[in-house]
Amino acid sequence: MSAAATRTSGQQDHLWSVDDHLKDILATVQPLEPIELNLLDAQGCVLVDEVTVALSLPPFDNSSMDGYAVRVSDVEGASEEFPAVLTVIGDVAAGAAGLLEVGPGQAARIMTGAPLPPGAEAVVPVEWTDGGLGGAPVSGMRARSLSPEDATGQVRVHRPVEARAHVRAHGSDAKAGDLALAAGTVLGPPQIALLAAIGRGTVRVRPRPRVVVMSTGSELVQPDEELASGQIYDSNSFALTAAARDAGAIAYRVGAVTDDTETLRSAIEDQLVRADLMVTTGGVSVGAYDVVKEALTAISEDENDSGEDAEGEGEPEAGHGVEFRKLAMQPGKPQGFGLIGPDRTPLLALPGNPVSSYVSFEVFVRPAIRTLMGLEDVHRPRAKAVLRADKALTSPAGRRQFLRGTYSDGTVTPVGGTGSHLIAALARSDALIVVPENDTSLEPGTEVEVLLLG
Repeated sequence: MSAAATRTSGQQDHLWSVDDHLKDILATVQPLEPIELNLLDAQGCVLVDEVTVALSLPPFDNSSMDGYAVRVSDVEGASEEFPAVLTVIGDVAAGAAGLLEVGPGQAARIMTGAPLPPGAEAVVPVEWTDGGLGGAPVSGMRARSLSPEDATGQVRVHRPVEARAHVRAHGSDAKAGDLALAAGTVLGPPQIALLAAIGRGTVRVRPRPRVVVMSTGSELVQPDEELASGQIYDSNSFALTAAARDAGAIAYRVGAVTDDTETLRSAIEDQLVRADLMVTTGGVSVGAYDVVKEALTAISEDENDSGEDAEGEGEPEAGHGVEFRKLAMQPGKPQGFGLIGPDRTPLLALPGNPVSSYVSFEVFVRPAIRTLMGLEDVHRPRAKAVLRADKALTSPAGRRQFLRGTYSDGTVTPVGGTGSHLIAALARSDALIVVPENDTSLEPGTEVEVLLLG
């Protein structure tokens, strides 16, 4: 039985560890089902099956330079004083078919990417020739069709070449049957380029998860609007939506919802249709206006009642509904997690203080998003660093504390204080200093663990 299946409302007073809460989330969240997507739609997705090379790259020997395709023996010993004089038999452009055959004493003008014609063994860059002009070496090549007066029928070559010089060999990049991309690869621009180059127009991937971010609070106002007394701008929904996109998701931001249970309940139910994961921020502690608990509890009760009627068993489906928890963590003690809606959509309810919500996202939501994507490594990288500080850092006993910091060359320096409202300090940070539950003080020079955010 999964950890999610043992979730009960009677555990609300239990103090969960960070690790147990995360373990419960990752045991419940499952990778999204694979789908076939066009290449550009698959950007950022995780490849489900390995892809082998169907067509060798390059598919034929071709020139890496503008110049002349020649036989090596015909230019042996060529110099500025004694150039090799060859008869130009024609042009070979990229995409050309029905190629000319280069015989003794002959050369074919060739463009970059054009197939090497039969009989030719190497390419002489145009800069090593007179360009067929009867004079000194030239620095460029004009198309023969645009300058027929320059194609005299002979070219003077001023330097020798070795066999296969300036030739991209057939299969030198990848050979047919080679592994092109392994399953689990995240498809970025280079990977999409490779798929296109071997002729794959579609690919089977796990789609990027759709994440809906919703902030709550009657005090929240959207940026650019006028602030009234007691109001603040909504930063959480912007921060978490950006963080979800950074994690690889398709993220939708919902403007702040007022502290009204029915309004919030309706907003959550409306958003479920486009969500593989929902994230709320605010309203999860013990305040009189913490309506996220009320709204989600009401949704869960309705669903469980519906399940009882449909099944006739009198028992709701295990693991359905959101449980609100207290964690041995600072910041981010109040958390909520569960499954809601007809599709059992995972929902993570985060605290409302800006730093608390962002730290909670990095520790819990980002791994959930990466799990939905089908990635094996879902966590931010961690490193050991030497603490650089003016004084010892203190931490409450029994709490895992996450402090903001800047990391550089194996050292980390705290930024700002411990307050969960210090957004400016968060903006200057690129790491979180992890203080274990049993440590109440960290002296300067101590080796600490850091979570790297960059």
